[in-house]
Amino acid sequence: MSDGMTYGRYLALDQLLTAQHPISDEHDELLFIVIHQTKELWLKQAIAELEVAIDLVRSDKLVEAYKGLARVSRIQAVMTLSWDVLTTMTPSDYTRFRSVLGSSSGFQSDQFRAVETLLGVRGGGVPGPLTTAFAAKPSLWDEANAALARAGFELPEGALHRDWAKPYKPSAEVEAAWAEVYRDPARWWELYQLAEKLVDIDDALATWRHKHVLTVSRVIGMKPGTGGTPGVPYLESTLSKRAFPELWTLRTLL
Repeated sequence: MSDGMTYGRYLALDQLLTAQHPISDEHDELLFIVIHQTKELWLKQAIAELEVAIDLVRSDKLVEAYKGLARVSRIQAVMTLSWDVLTTMTPSDYTRFRSVLGSSSGFQSDQFRAVETLLGVRGGGVPGPLTTAFAAKPSLWDEANAALARAGFELPEGALHRDWAKPYKPSAEVEAAWAEVYRDPARWWELYQLAEKLVDIDDALATWRHKHVLTVSRVIGMKPGTGGTPGVPYLESTLSKRAFPELWTLRTLL
C-alpha cells in the first residue's frame, strides 16, 4: 500500500466532485445533475453484480449468486428513494432551467437499458454499446431457465435456444416447471430461493418505475419529456413490464 494514498485520491474526488457542470444559474440544476449522476453510478454497480450473478447461475452455483442478486435489489431500493429527494424540486424550480437540457433525456441511459437487457427485458428503446453487447448473450432469466432444465425439468426448445436479442415470450411450459419448484420448495430449495431473489429484483424494478411516473407527473405533469419523449404516458406504459413473467403468473397455479 502506498504511503501517499489518501481518501480523496483513492476515490478520485478531484474528478468526481468537479464532474457537475450546471449550465444555468439556477440552484436546483445541481441537484438534478447529482441525482442522475448518482443513479448512473448505482447502475454501474448493478451491472457488475448482474454479470457475476449470470456467470454463477450458468455454472449452477446458485447459492453463490444469491448475494449479488440481493445486492441488486437493494441498489434498486436506494435508487427509488432518490426520487424523494428530486421531488423537493417543484415544477416552478424545474421550469427555470429545463430548457438547458436540450435533447438530453434519461431515456438515453445506456446503463439503464443494459440492466433491463441483462435481466431479460429486451427490444425497447435505442440500444447503446452496452445494451447491444449484452443483447447478444443469454439474460439472467435465460440462464435461470437453463439451470432449471439442467436440474431435470422439461422446457421447450424456444426457452433454451433462440435469438437472444429478441424479446422473450412467456411460455406455459416454463411457468409449469417453475410452479413445480414452488410446490416442493424443500426438494428444489436452491432453485426456489433463486426464483425469489429474481422476484425481489422484478418487484424493486416495478416500484422504481412507479415512483418514476409519480415523480415526473409531479414535476412536469403531462407535458412531453425532454428529447421528444412522450413523458408520463410512455412511463405509464412500462409499468406492466416484468423481467421474469412466469414467476409472477405461476402464483395463480399454486
